[in-house]
Amino acid sequence: MKRTAFSGPALVRLLAHFADLDVHEPAQSLADRLSQWLGWTDAIALSTALATDPPAIAGARSVPRDVEEECARVRTSLAGAFAREEAAARRRHRAPVQAPPDDQPVDFADFRQRYVSLQQAMESDIGALRTRLRSMLAARSPDMARLAVVDAVMEQALSARERSLFASVPTLLGKHFERLKRAHVAAEGSSAHAWLDVFRKDLQSVLLAELDVRFQPIEGLLAALRPR
Repeated sequence: MKRTAFSGPALVRLLAHFADLDVHEPAQSLADRLSQWLGWTDAIALSTALATDPPAIAGARSVPRDVEEECARVRTSLAGAFAREEAAARRRHRAPVQAPPDDQPVDFADFRQRYVSLQQAMESDIGALRTRLRSMLAARSPDMARLAVVDAVMEQALSARERSLFASVPTLLGKHFERLKRAHVAAEGSSAHAWLDVFRKDLQSVLLAELDVRFQPIEGLLAALRPR
């Protein structure tokens, strides 16, 4: 097994570990990489946002408690979504106390479908939170309003690339699934339930790591809204 000489996001480290990849710190700085991802129209929009002083919209001056609670609730709900999906799938396919036989074919397609569905839920729910927090930020001051505009520009500029990168996660999980399945077949007498349980735990770990990455803009906006 190769070691991953990388201290980046847990999502990258987990996927590199499952794929047995040797990942190192990127040679380029974040600013250099962002400059390659932004098109000229994005650069103009970002420059305009940084150069102008949008007026603050009259409104609340602090973060309402219910907004903090809503963000925590959404994150908790998304974090537990796979466990709920898994429990529902088991109820649909068999009685609660009935376990599938070891020789029953197991396919990744169902896991993939559920993971993609969870990704769509993360994108939708977190996107709605991000929009609401930007509106609140715009009500604070011209500087905060500018930050809200910059965040909106960055979200629009990077959304396609983010969607493309996150779309590769189920593919990498599928390869991990097949490796565990082949190892189970090669190990005579091993239980199918053991390797599937390992995969479910790994999938949950990846889901939580992806949620951490997707939630970073929310944490940043909340931090900007909190009193100093």
